[in-house]
Amino acid sequence: MTDDVLPALRARAREYADTLRATALDLDRDPSLAGTVLDGALPWRQLVGLPAAYNADPLRIAGRPVLLDSAVEQVTVLEELARADAGAVLALPGPSMSGFVISELADDDQADRYWQVVADGPTWTFFGMTEPAHGSDPNSMGTTLRPDGDRLLLTGTKRYVGNGARARIGVVFARRNAGPLGVVAVLVDTGRPGFTGVPLSTLGLRGLQLSELRMTDLPIDPADVLGRHRSATRQGMWAATRTFNRYRPVVSCLALGVAQAGYDYLTTARRRFRADERHQLDDWAQRLAGTRALVLAAARAADRNPADGTLASAAKIRATRLAEEVTTTAARLLGPGARWEHPLLDKLVRDARAFEFMEGTGNIQRLTLAQGYLQGRLGDARAA
Repeated sequence: MTDDVLPALRARAREYADTLRATALDLDRDPSLAGTVLDGALPWRQLVGLPAAYNADPLRIAGRPVLLDSAVEQVTVLEELARADAGAVLALPGPSMSGFVISELADDDQADRYWQVVADGPTWTFFGMTEPAHGSDPNSMGTTLRPDGDRLLLTGTKRYVGNGARARIGVVFARRNAGPLGVVAVLVDTGRPGFTGVPLSTLGLRGLQLSELRMTDLPIDPADVLGRHRSATRQGMWAATRTFNRYRPVVSCLALGVAQAGYDYLTTARRRFRADERHQLDDWAQRLAGTRALVLAAARAADRNPADGTLASAAKIRATRLAEEVTTTAARLLGPGARWEHPLLDKLVRDARAFEFMEGTGNIQRLTLAQGYLQGRLGDARAA
């Protein structure tokens, strides 16, 4: 997509955002409403990146189809939706992170099976990586995939999995052999015996319905091992790394949307500001614009080379920090009891804190950024 179409794409997304804003507090109170609140409220098929073959009615901008299958398109649209409700954006049915793994690893039959299920929706999917005791560390991964006659058995627990309890299909990372190359990605149908998804209680981004997935001798067909036609160096963790790099600009744009929403809420709810407070507002306005440019640059870099997450890490650090600062300071500037008197602002404060833990904490992002700088990748990323 050329840059001249992005303003029109953003304007269209802003129209859809009004729908999400009206249901934000309802979905925050009861995440199980995602199906009834979002079904029919948004043209979800046009917003979640379905491939052209599975999307008969794509979004059209200036008469041209836009599939939202690039990071640039996604950050443009999803930031505007997140200004209304980031939790609802993450609760949308569709491929989410698992779709990236499918695009990287799936053969034609696997891809067709996955996309047929997703397009026959609304259908939620999941990306099962994080474990209760080990986080996302592949060397300590406890979920196993072991042979059992002519099939495989999947056993283990994944936690903090978005939409996991309501998903129909998803991707689980498991250890098949020892060593870093022994981790594989498996396509999992949640209707099979041995699979249980349990919602977790959270303070922020409640619409996402973070879940714990428990798998006990879950039968897996060998044909459901993603990337089995590839070398071991181009399977599980290779695809996971590229997925994280590809998705971090999206996480950044969601955090940016929450930051912008906090700014908008404050400037609407309070009309008079002291000189020092106006200086703070001016500083935020400049940083919001600068972060938006950084997120777009990170998206371009991710589209160009998903193997390099340098600029994506920089964008996530900046956007996450700004979201927390703007929302918490807005609550302070609206006076004692502000979060009680302004429930939507309270939601923004809680949502903003969640982004720190999505796709790697700030310390992990700083390490990635430092490695990219030392290896000379930062300049290449900025040129993307």
